[in-house]
Amino acid sequence: MKTYMAKAAEVDRKWYVIDASGQTLGRLSSEVASILRGKHKPDYTPHVDTGDYVIIINAEQVKLTGDKLNQKMYRYHTGYPGGLKEMDYKTLLQKRPERAIETAVKGMLPHNRLGSKMYKKLKVYRGSEHPHQAQKPEVRQLRG
Repeated sequence: MKTYMAKAAEVDRKWYVIDASGQTLGRLSSEVASILRGKHKPDYTPHVDTGDYVIIINAEQVKLTGDKLNQKMYRYHTGYPGGLKEMDYKTLLQKRPERAIETAVKGMLPHNRLGSKMYKKLKVYRGSEHPHQAQKPEVRQLRG
């Protein structure tokens, strides 16, 4: 019996909408990363992008457990000397809630060109509206 390997041209992609309201950031991110990789499909192949598109709505209503809201820091570097910028997640969720989810999901994807292709299929929106109605996305409930 030969093992089936999916080819990039044969992949059938779907669109899913996930509501982040009341969801924990880490659990939401790991589920989304799994969908973006395609691990929920029977024809999953590690070296081929077999994943689906994911639209996350209500990003501002995601929650963090414990005291992570005040203790966890979001850091980035501008590229200039002394350009390390940081802010706590409380400020980040007020200013750019989409960035919190995008950063968490990106960290759970492969750190190579394949991971970059997978990351481009993630769409995150602050409110409950999104401009992807033409793709006829399915509502997906997360485990737990």
